[in-house]
Amino acid sequence: MSDGAVHLSIEAGLAWVMFDRPQARNAMTWAMYQQLEQICTRLHQDSTVRAVIFRGAGGQAFVAGTDIAQFLEFGTTGDGGADGIAYERRIDECLVGFATLPMPTVALVEGWAVGGGLAIATGCDFRIGTPSARFGVPIARTLGNCLSVSNLARLNAAFGLQRLRRMLLLSEIIDANEALACGFLHQIAEAGDIEASGRVLADKLAALAPITQRVTKEGLRRLTGHHLPEDEDLIRLTYGSADFKEGVAAFVEKRPPRWSGR
Repeated sequence: MSDGAVHLSIEAGLAWVMFDRPQARNAMTWAMYQQLEQICTRLHQDSTVRAVIFRGAGGQAFVAGTDIAQFLEFGTTGDGGADGIAYERRIDECLVGFATLPMPTVALVEGWAVGGGLAIATGCDFRIGTPSARFGVPIARTLGNCLSVSNLARLNAAFGLQRLRRMLLLSEIIDANEALACGFLHQIAEAGDIEASGRVLADKLAALAPITQRVTKEGLRRLTGHHLPEDEDLIRLTYGSADFKEGVAAFVEKRPPRWSGR
């Protein structure tokens, strides 16, 4: 299957970033994460861009997490727990570069935004979803892996603790109406109108004071990540477990996982 791509286009001060791997619901490959980092580096340096809109190709998903087949490599050459720590740190680094963009960001969510896709959508300042938008981190049902503490902090700030427990411990998926009610979604728009709705919001943002927006974004980011505890012991335990290996194998083989608690 194709490694996919992340595309950037800029027009009249508005940047569009497209996650382009629709045959896999835009699940992120290592190559796509690297391209996203490169795009963010470029946007950090472009003072002419006043707002950025992120969108998934194909109309069926924003981003459906990280490509699971890549996790088959974990533990093959050594310590799976160490591989997990390296992976979570790499994702955190990518998300920090993304979340520290100085200009306002908007995610247009059609269909699924789960796992890493939810993290990307959460890193945006605003989100507009279609009625079909769905949000979750169903890893307790699928892979048996975990999230970093910094990722948990961002999701907690966006959804609230008890709703986040439902999403993680029960693997519940949040629909567009609940996401709107809790403030995660700024607006629900029909699929045919979502691009226009994104442009309207981006134009409003672009008309306001950019330095105020920049420092406010950074101040809120610092509040969310202030004095987070260490988490390497938790990540090592999870990614080094037999359950994680079983979760990945079951997902790739398209069968239910058989959890052992080891």
